[in-house]
Amino acid sequence: MFETIAYQTPNGQDVSGYLARAAGNSTKSIVVIQEWWGLNDQIRGVADRFAAAGFNALAPDLYNGRVTENADEAGHMMDGLDWVGATEQDLRGAVQHLKSSGGTAAVMGFCMGGALTILGAVKIPEMDAGVCFYGIPPEQAADPQQITIPLQCHFANQDDWCTPATVDGLEKKLKEANIPHQLYRYEAAHGFFNEQSEEIYNAQATRQSWDRMLTFLRANL
Repeated sequence: MFETIAYQTPNGQDVSGYLARAAGNSTKSIVVIQEWWGLNDQIRGVADRFAAAGFNALAPDLYNGRVTENADEAGHMMDGLDWVGATEQDLRGAVQHLKSSGGTAAVMGFCMGGALTILGAVKIPEMDAGVCFYGIPPEQAADPQQITIPLQCHFANQDDWCTPATVDGLEKKLKEANIPHQLYRYEAAHGFFNEQSEEIYNAQATRQSWDRMLTFLRANL
């Protein structure tokens, strides 16, 4: 079952999100964070896939209904987002909503959403696990060495945003702080999970990362 819902942030504001419920009475949930394009059909489809796999999935609408296919516009919308505010309010509220009837909840996201996942792992105390796809927040926004929950990361070797060197730096920090984590790299381009982009979609990397993610979530939720 899927529907658009309204839920409350910790400061009492109403936020819209796309909720896909698993069949039965699943107690395992996940927050799905959009790429810089907005809450589009591709992200809703990811939420639907999680529901089919047995997880309740909630995708918050961080852009308040705005969606684009234009990279310049997407960059403008991403730059205009209050990342810390979105994490501490919209995303934390989504986790709290999913856990309000009991159970566990993880957070995952792609690109901008991947960076917000790491930010959430530092700033959302209710998170039980996180899965990041090719996104790393600025160090001044969140120190990954403060993470205490299990974290899984998926990165692309052909990536000019989260470059291999940047990923090396993140991995070094996680290892130094003994953060429970798994980090995978794929011979693919940034955004490889997005099946709606023929130029960058990589079916093999997508299947492998999806299987690894489900195994991780089932073990940690």
